[in-house]
Amino acid sequence: MSGGATMSGIQACLNGSRGLDEHPAAPLTPEACAREALAAVEAGATDLHVHPRTSDGRDSVAAEHVGAWVAAVREVVDVPVGVTTGAWAWSGPSGATAAVAEWDVLPDHASVNWHESASEAVCAALQERGVAINVGLWSERDAEEWLDSTWVEATALVLVELPDVGDQVEVAERLLELVRPAGLPILLHGEGRSAWEMVDLAGRHGVATRIGLEDVLEAPDGSEVAGNAELVALALQRRSGR
Repeated sequence: MSGGATMSGIQACLNGSRGLDEHPAAPLTPEACAREALAAVEAGATDLHVHPRTSDGRDSVAAEHVGAWVAAVREVVDVPVGVTTGAWAWSGPSGATAAVAEWDVLPDHASVNWHESASEAVCAALQERGVAINVGLWSERDAEEWLDSTWVEATALVLVELPDVGDQVEVAERLLELVRPAGLPILLHGEGRSAWEMVDLAGRHGVATRIGLEDVLEAPDGSEVAGNAELVALALQRRSGR
């Protein structure tokens, strides 16, 4: 199973927790996600990250939702597809660990936010099912605690994730310095104002990146984009220096 995007391509993050009030192309159903996935792959995406939803639009890690969304995407594209395990998407007393055990359609990879209290338990559940672990690091503390854990060798991809607050270049540089000695594939991305900055920085450092409606709704010039495909095309143009 693939652990995530490689330097040769772009991971498309198709929806996150976005609603239609934020962007009309944000996919809220498996069918809509499949359409956006196909468009993004045709634009050049080589890996996908999606947030399965309930019928009323809430993020979910429940087997019925993960299965429906992953299966719909796989019907139209032949690239790895991953899902979130973020704590906000959990339901029930046992949370994501119990949900992962019940998945009948397995994604290729799943992201785990290392700062969340159940991160190691979620990693164990994913490892048990054979789903590649993508560890999300949001701060130097996250990176240091992950590096001191027993999960480094089991990690398929390190997600260095920068929020939409101020200048994130210095933070990103430090995080890359911390995690690179582990020798694992790295994907660097931002969100909002930091999204395009991180696409460029990832290119300069020779690591993978991602783009999509989860992270940003505008082109680098501030204009609104039509959807994920346009974001992917713009990112690839910037990566190639055009």
